[in-house]
Amino acid sequence: MAELTTVARPYAKAAFEFARDAGKLADWSAMLALAAGIASDEDFARYVSRPTLTAEQQTEAFLKAAGDKLTADARNFVSELVHNKRIEALPAIADLFEAFRAELEQSAAVVVTSAFELNDAQRQTLAAKLGQKLGRKIAIDEVILDRTLIGGVVIRSGDLVIDASVRGKLNKLAATLNS
Repeated sequence: MAELTTVARPYAKAAFEFARDAGKLADWSAMLALAAGIASDEDFARYVSRPTLTAEQQTEAFLKAAGDKLTADARNFVSELVHNKRIEALPAIADLFEAFRAELEQSAAVVVTSAFELNDAQRQTLAAKLGQKLGRKIAIDEVILDRTLIGGVVIRSGDLVIDASVRGKLNKLAATLNS
């Protein structure tokens, strides 16, 4: 994975800088997500990786799969990836692009695991408190129910994990008592 990220970084940075300068970050996010989805499809990857296909045929197949969802610039970007044999890096490129975008916009997407269903007011309060703590705009992407937490929440955003669950606190207490 580290090697793929190393390969993907210059492409993601170039796409990000182009999109930022053009004021099209949201459009490029959507196009890269679509392209990453196509590249991640196992059947499609097997099809385009056949040695009998030329780079032009691979590009044509990819662009046909994307339909009219890619702009001319995005089509050129994908074509360049295919010609450089880097199409498998598209999911990593999309992830890095989103990381660059989040850094620029000072935003973060979080996944919340909760013991109970959260209503809209609770989601908004949680997002506001996290925003104050992290100094970013927070978007709650997903709420996962896990009754084994007993109560509270576990919040994940990238490498950051905040365990504010009852189960987590009991585990901490047990570790403290056992040491």
